[in-house]
Amino acid sequence: MNVAERYTEDSDREAELIRLLKLYDERAFREVVENYKDRVYNLCLGFLKNEADAEDIAQEVFVEIYNSISSFHEDSALSTWIYRIGVNKSLELLRKTKRKKRFGWITSIFGIEDQVGVKHADFVHPGVALENKERSQILMAHIDKLPDKQKVAFNLHKLEGLSYQEVSQVMELSVSSVESLLFRAKKNLQKSLGIYYKNI
Repeated sequence: MNVAERYTEDSDREAELIRLLKLYDERAFREVVENYKDRVYNLCLGFLKNEADAEDIAQEVFVEIYNSISSFHEDSALSTWIYRIGVNKSLELLRKTKRKKRFGWITSIFGIEDQVGVKHADFVHPGVALENKERSQILMAHIDKLPDKQKVAFNLHKLEGLSYQEVSQVMELSVSSVESLLFRAKKNLQKSLGIYYKNI
């Protein structure tokens, strides 16, 4: 089977899978969960730096797939749509956590104990291959400080291994915009991290 035939077969299989998903076929959903559970979990973990949160949000992603599959218009690949849901769910939780932390800071002024903060100091993402744990922890902490769009582009491309084209589809941006975001993200990281990560 040549490449074109294999691509056609894959496209036909995805079209059939989507058709079955829209009929709420149980086996089709099990197939999606089996095929994407690790990728969705790692994606969420890259943003959230907390295994329990990543597990919770990954579950929410698959619930969202089930609830929203009827509105999926197939203008992108199924994987692209799933990544987009994972990114959005992860960012929603991060924003909610930041709001809670701000509220926690206010309540602490009045002597109310803040139990909201979550420590991520010892987190190491499986997609980061660095010489030692300490450096990877430092890198992840600095990635967290990037603006949202830069962080999303960097995580998808560098940690999840998506191509520029795939990242552009997930983020619904042009490839040139993704290239610009990645360029700025790397410059910001190089500036904040110094010489250790010049070759990120």
